[in-house]
Amino acid sequence: MKYFNIVLTGIMGCGKTTIGKMLSERLNMGFADTDEFIEKEYGKIPEIFKNGEAHFRELEHKIVLKVSDMEGVVIATGGGVVKREDNIAALKRKGIIFFIDRPLENILADIKTSDRPLIKDGKDKLAGIFHERYPLYTGTCNVHIKNTSTPEKAVTEIMDHWMKLRNNK
Repeated sequence: MKYFNIVLTGIMGCGKTTIGKMLSERLNMGFADTDEFIEKEYGKIPEIFKNGEAHFRELEHKIVLKVSDMEGVVIATGGGVVKREDNIAALKRKGIIFFIDRPLENILADIKTSDRPLIKDGKDKLAGIFHERYPLYTGTCNVHIKNTSTPEKAVTEIMDHWMKLRNNK
């Protein structure tokens, strides 16, 4: 199996987009953010969520199928992509999944809840989502990255794993 893509998963605010853009630049790979693709194709995420989370997850799945067919890209996924096994299967076809595990207290200190439909009622909701999804992140990733320092350190760690995994496959 030859891996073509780097896939980043993790809870909202863990650094997927920031780290993904840095990786794509350093590795000269394309960059695909599933949330950006959703907004380009279907409109703003808060508006989509007005039709319910299930509706959003269906649109997200369509986008995951598109980006997972690409080759040579770093893919930053939405935080809930792990809720569907078929998303993970599609992403693993051509990619290695890295779980970006940033401490919840760091995320809570940084994140704006008003921009995020699932936590618009407050940061306590994020803690619940984090604990619900954590086993999904750890259970679906190929590599678990602890993002406790800087995005640059996480990028270096991902690149080290990426090179080893690519050369062994």
